[in-house]
Amino acid sequence: MRMICAIILCKLLRLIGKLVGKGSSLPGQYALKVCPDILGRVKLPKEVIAVTGSNGKTSTVEMIAAILRAGGKEVIVNAEGSNQIEGVTTLILTHCTLGGRMKGDVLLLESDERYARYSFKWFHPTYFVITNLYRDQLTRNGHPEWVYDAILPAIHPDTTLVLNADDPLVSCFAQGHDKVKWFGLEAWDGATKEHHGVYDDGARCPVCKGKMEYTLYHYNHIGHYRCTVCGHHRHNPDFAATALDLQNGRLTIDGDTEIQLSFNSIYNVYNILAAWSLCRLCGVEKSAIASVVNRYILKNGRMVRFTLGGHHGTLLTSKHENSVAYDTNLRYIRESGKDCTVMVIVDAISRKYFTGETSWLWDIDFDQLSAPHVGKVVLCGKYVNDLALRFDFSAVPQEKITLYDTVAQAADALAAEGSEDLYVVTCFSDRDKLLSRTQVEQ
Repeated sequence: MRMICAIILCKLLRLIGKLVGKGSSLPGQYALKVCPDILGRVKLPKEVIAVTGSNGKTSTVEMIAAILRAGGKEVIVNAEGSNQIEGVTTLILTHCTLGGRMKGDVLLLESDERYARYSFKWFHPTYFVITNLYRDQLTRNGHPEWVYDAILPAIHPDTTLVLNADDPLVSCFAQGHDKVKWFGLEAWDGATKEHHGVYDDGARCPVCKGKMEYTLYHYNHIGHYRCTVCGHHRHNPDFAATALDLQNGRLTIDGDTEIQLSFNSIYNVYNILAAWSLCRLCGVEKSAIASVVNRYILKNGRMVRFTLGGHHGTLLTSKHENSVAYDTNLRYIRESGKDCTVMVIVDAISRKYFTGETSWLWDIDFDQLSAPHVGKVVLCGKYVNDLALRFDFSAVPQEKITLYDTVAQAADALAAEGSEDLYVVTCFSDRDKLLSRTQVEQ
């Protein structure tokens, strides 16, 4: 009876929530109060897929859902991004019969890395994709190794782990686990022999703290590595990006399938590779996956094209408090080679909680914006003075930098003059403050 009451309550609150534009987590929260073990009572689909990590969760889940749906699967997914246990509970119960049987062929979950252990206390995924672990939201997550420890209890012996072989910390999840599949990027022209970035989280082995040696770096600490002390090393991937030409947007997977990229970013490559690996494990043919992800344009707002005055603009979402997200998008701008202006916005650090902590700005490699084709750098938002101080210590010439107190002032100034390409680097918390003043391309 408690299970039935919890399901009815969740469905009712979800319906009310949709009417008022809210309610993706609250229904699950109240359902768990009525029946705390509800997730252990319901009957889930045969295949349960989970995706977690510091970056790439939402994009990878979106592509997996598109691929499986193209193959005729009914996929239930938390597309709204409610990825903690309350949101997961809402999703599951709103798709359940009153008898507790969930509809659909596949349950696909984006899972918050800190809360995966709670979501998977009562059930475990068939496949668990772990994309990467970076410095992310210091005030919430602390260090990546703390996040690793938070994820570890969520891993069940019967779950097949789908791991990024190029991330030395993610690779540690394979220790003592029998069911592991690996994905990774092989050598390509953009890889380097030397580490680039403000800090190096791959300098020491996550297993024994011995000195780590890399034969190549793809970006930051992601690459081909081996510990000189304990031998912790990159595994040969089961699914590999065997050729990559970022300049021309061409990716070859497993030696025989070429994908055209809609967004020439190393992040996009890894997200596609993670989605490819999972769907191949689910039995989807290579050609079927390629037909979906070829020139795939994400619908989650991670990249948005727009027009502002005479400028053709590209907004690149870089999570505040996540230096690797910033670095990869700055690298995209640096490698574009086109004359441009770059706007960096830090107006609200988080959508979910207040913090004025800006030390993460010092972990970002803003020197990448010293490229000759970057003609102007516009800094704006509530924390513009924090940005300005950080840029004082960068290689960007000071005469190229302009400051504005508000996003509106910066947008109006740019709209009034110039026609060069415009790149905007900011977070979801600040994205709409700019886009509301532009014409977004559909």
